[in-house]
Amino acid sequence: MTDESQTDPQTARTTLATDELLLGPDRSLLIVDDDGPFLRRLARAMETRGFAVEIAASVEEGIAKSNATPPKYAVIDLRLGDGNGLDVIEAIRQRRDDTRIIILTGYGNIATAVTAVKLGALDYLSKPADADDVFHALTQRPGERAELPENPMSADRVRWEHIQRVYESCERNVSETARRLNMHRRTLQRILAKRAPK
Repeated sequence: MTDESQTDPQTARTTLATDELLLGPDRSLLIVDDDGPFLRRLARAMETRGFAVEIAASVEEGIAKSNATPPKYAVIDLRLGDGNGLDVIEAIRQRRDDTRIIILTGYGNIATAVTAVKLGALDYLSKPADADDVFHALTQRPGERAELPENPMSADRVRWEHIQRVYESCERNVSETARRLNMHRRTLQRILAKRAPK
């Protein structure tokens, strides 16, 4: 996360004016993340960039806030204590189709990114993403793409991605995924509970 306190006041005012031009008149932003300190830091950083921020720490709270006031922008953690951030995307899309949504997660994987994009997310950022990364992703122009990674995936990561792709195609049904992969259900559950390999 960038340190906001080191910026001189004139630069801060110029940056805020530029940021507000990129955002447009509706600056409502919903951030959904169950990591409290990260959620509060990101909310403060986004407020300094001109957003009107609402926060939620669970799928349930994210859906409730989306139903009450569908935001123009949203940053949603994929894995939350009470469920999956993709459910919050679906709730937002039922109310508003122009919301610019970013999925933010420490469990980065291609299959879920594809699912998130199909549901209407713009981009997919892995934690730790700083406020500048999030702001750029939210305000990118149509057709802009994130830079490709410099290092190719390891064999373990390719296997992980394949498992995640099958899991998503089975609508996150563990039993059906295990059957398709010819894998024991408990083994699959252990793999799904772990972070993605590098």
